[in-house]
Amino acid sequence: MMDYVRQRLSSVREKAEGKHRISGWVLPKQQTSFAPDGTWTNVDLDVTPPERRIWTASSILGYWVSDILSAQSWQIGASVLAIGLTWREAIWCVIVGSVVMSFAIAFNGVPGAYLRVPFAVWIRSAFGFHFAKFPVVCRMITALFWHAIQTYTGSTALTVMLAAIWPSYLSIPNSLPPSAGITSQGLLSHFLFWIIQLPFLTIHPHKLKLFFVFKAFITITAAVGTTIAVCVTAGGSGDIWNQQPAVTGWSRSWLIVSTLTAQTGSWSTVGTNISDFTRYVKTPRNTFYQTVFFPFICFFIAVLGIISASASKVLYGDYIWDPLTLASKWTSPGARAGAFYCGLAWMVAQIGVNVSANVISASNDLASLFPKYINIRRAAIFCTIVGGWVMVPWKIVTSAESLLNFMSSLGIFLAPIIAVSIADYWVVKQRRVQVSALYTPHGRYRYVAGCNWRAAVAMLVSIGPTMPSLAKNVNALIDIGGAAYIADLVWYYGFLSAFFVYIGLSKFWPAEESLVSRDDLEIIDGMETDAAAIKEPPQKLDP
Repeated sequence: MMDYVRQRLSSVREKAEGKHRISGWVLPKQQTSFAPDGTWTNVDLDVTPPERRIWTASSILGYWVSDILSAQSWQIGASVLAIGLTWREAIWCVIVGSVVMSFAIAFNGVPGAYLRVPFAVWIRSAFGFHFAKFPVVCRMITALFWHAIQTYTGSTALTVMLAAIWPSYLSIPNSLPPSAGITSQGLLSHFLFWIIQLPFLTIHPHKLKLFFVFKAFITITAAVGTTIAVCVTAGGSGDIWNQQPAVTGWSRSWLIVSTLTAQTGSWSTVGTNISDFTRYVKTPRNTFYQTVFFPFICFFIAVLGIISASASKVLYGDYIWDPLTLASKWTSPGARAGAFYCGLAWMVAQIGVNVSANVISASNDLASLFPKYINIRRAAIFCTIVGGWVMVPWKIVTSAESLLNFMSSLGIFLAPIIAVSIADYWVVKQRRVQVSALYTPHGRYRYVAGCNWRAAVAMLVSIGPTMPSLAKNVNALIDIGGAAYIADLVWYYGFLSAFFVYIGLSKFWPAEESLVSRDDLEIIDGMETDAAAIKEPPQKLDP
């Protein structure tokens, strides 16, 4: 045993040597499929090898259960009722918004499924080899902030879990000043959750499908069990079903529109880089299952949240939308077992969201920006240190409402990125992409100095009119006049304007050098399988 420990310590010392210099962090030069001499890449950015293409339809279902089933999704109805609407509008917005987003996700995931490359590589086809760094950075910043927020939420779930075992845990003396924005007990929970979460963030994505299945089971049972328990204890589901809207006329109509936009845009982050996951599917056509899985799960969790909140008013005199707050009220000996299980389930849920929607995405982005020094594992560690500690997430959540609004408004950048990506692959390129050129700085997708000006113009047309809404969200006192109507349609305007502008510019001023004919595609090294896949007749989807 001691010999093993000494060997491990010796190995750590050897790896640590030279890390005080930048050159000591250079990754070993790795053999990749297409990167030319003089450019640096690593295997995490390379074409996904066949042995890692193991995700089936059930894996995709588990992934979306892992991503959607979270404390935030449970509370989707809270914001709707808070602005004067009812559960009817909440459900309608969830269904329509999630259906629209499911098609955007499915169509944007196809490049990853067929080309077998991550988002940061594929997007070079649309934006150009160098300008592609812009959407990558936008997505990475969003992922870092949401990782911070989800990590703090996970720590509150751990608090519920530990308090169910040791109620005195909530009575830990606080030695931190009010300016810290957190108590000693809260900081301890945050540290413990961060430590528990860390190993999961360093596991390679293709190995996570069993974790997603486990998370699906524990979260669904906790969510359904919570709803049943609250309704049985309350003697029914409460009176929320008789609510009437507090606003009428055009005010009500525009509130519905803005709510629909928020529901759709809230998933823009993972919708942007869904190729980071569809690259691992075994059968590419299975990516379209997302058009069924995604809206169903969104509807399922939203309904459970609304029913539980309605019943909670009968028991506690007020609507409780947070499942963790609800579980924390179960203090009897028997109920504490349920509180423990719910705390465990929502803790696993937050880890799953961080893995599937935040850290893996940001890690791929960071590895693509600095491939000489950073691979996915290093990037994951860097991201969780920055998101978990440097960004001070408890202050983001508790005291920076304007910053949260700012992060929500980042959808004005992500919607046109999704639009340009879909338009480029499906309409302009017609699904014919030279994978090897995606790794070549001076290749087919260089455009003008590495920038596709058509994508840049589409982004400007989309983002320009929506910038006042960003300013409004940062400072609520700013009067943006009629731009408020565009703000209510920010995702739909951003997507549609960028989609049609990009297609129009590409048709009138085509980038001929970036277009690949079907005959040419067949003779490109490494692309024979993809060309055959494009030509293959329709097949039955994997069960």
